[in-house]
Order: sequence, then structure tokens, then C-alpha cells
Amino acid sequence: MTRAPHSAVAIDAALERGDAALIAYLPVGFPSVGDSIRAGKVLADAGVDAIELGFPYSDPGMDGPTIQRASVAALEHGTHLEDLFHAVDELTSYGVSTTSMTYWNPVEWWGVERFAKDFAAVGGSGLITPDLPPEEGAEWEAASDKYDLERIYLTAPSSPQRRLKLIAEHSRGWVYAASSMGVTGARATVGEHVKDVVARTRAAGAQRVCVGLGVSTGAQAREIGAYADGVIVGSALVRTLFDEDLERGLKALSALASELKAGVSGVRA
Repeated sequence: MTRAPHSAVAIDAALERGDAALIAYLPVGFPSVGDSIRAGKVLADAGVDAIELGFPYSDPGMDGPTIQRASVAALEHGTHLEDLFHAVDELTSYGVSTTSMTYWNPVEWWGVERFAKDFAAVGGSGLITPDLPPEEGAEWEAASDKYDLERIYLTAPSSPQRRLKLIAEHSRGWVYAASSMGVTGARATVGEHVKDVVARTRAAGAQRVCVGLGVSTGAQAREIGAYADGVIVGSALVRTLFDEDLERGLKALSALASELKAGVSGVRA
């Protein structure tokens, strides 16, 4: 079976076209496992370059209210790691690069090397690990190297240069630059400091830097895509799936993804 390439390859392909990459976040299991897979395919059809599947967690310290609500609903439905593997299998088979953002406890519970092996087997690109710092990532680094998975660590505007260098050295694939301190969520504006943290992260040695936390419009995506290699959008997309009419919600999801895609198109030409 042909699988989608790693997300770093998808990012490079977007840059070669003169675009910034568009990376879309969805929580697996919301509104249901099957519906989250449908939503991922809608996003792929709208042209997103990669999907970031969030695994729901009972204490999501980094997630804003929209994603927290979706995660609670997914947990109430009994979403399990097998569902994550199934969703990744479906989406990578559909042709879209798929990573997962997950807190570290579920990976440890499953077994780090076992998780890496199972995630790679379904074509997953790698993991974004918001609560696993590089200093504590030795076991994950060994497993991700063994199974050719990306390691995506996060930087913040407050990160000193020595920390950015550490993150760049230990990341594999790309670096996730959080646009603001605090939790996720769509914002009316994205701060000026974002451009600086991208530049500093590149100067520290990161080959690819993608920006997330707060992007909600095509105009914001275009602003950030002018200097970041990829633009990550979560809460604004997830919000469309709260519509009681799922078909209407999926249409809104497609429309927003298309607006965001237009925003990043040609911005690096």
C-alpha cells in the first residue's frame, strides 16, 4: 500500500511550489472516530499539506477551550490509542501526511518502542510532544530513529537561544514554533514577536519552522506564511465540527480550509 510521505517532505513540496505549507489539526474521536477520519479526508480534499491528529487527553494543559471540549467529547466516546492508529492508517492511505500531537503519558503507557513501531506501521510521520522536553526524550529519540519517525519539539517566544539550539539539534523533521505563551485557540491577531521566534529558531539550526497557536483566517495564514515554512491551524477548524448538522459542519470545514489554503498559496514565490 502506498503511504503519504513524511510531513517534512510535504512541507518541502509546498515551499517548492512557492507556498507555505498548511498543517491542519483535528482531534481524533471527535465528533466520533469515523467522523474525525471523514473530516481529515475533507481537509485533504481541500488541499492541506499535512494533518496533525490530536490524541485526547484528560488533562490537556496546552489546549484552549475549543479543543478541550472536543477532547472531552472524544474521551467520553471511549477513544483509545487503537483509534489513533486506525485514523492515521486511513488518512495516510488517503494520501495525506499525518503526524500526531500527544501528551507523553499515553505513549509511555503503550510502550515507547511499541508505539513507534505501531505508528510507523500505519504510515504516521511522527509525533509532536508538547510536554516532553528534549532533555527527557532519549528513549523516544532512539525509537523514532529506529522507525524513521519525526520528532517535533516546541519553541516559545520566551525560549532563550541556548534552548532553541537544543530543540533544533534534537528535532527531526521540523520545529513547532508556538506563536504565543499559554493555551491554544483562535485569535483576532497574531503577535509581531512570531517572526522573531521563527528567525531565532532558524538561526539556532532548525531546517524547517512551522507556526501554530491562534491562526484562524486566510489573512493571518498569509501573514505568517510569508516567513514560516508552515502554518498550523487547529481551533478554528475544530469549531466547525460542533455544528449539530455534521454535513453542514463538514462544508464549513472545507470552506475554511480552502480559505486558509488560498492564504498560503504563492506567498513564498
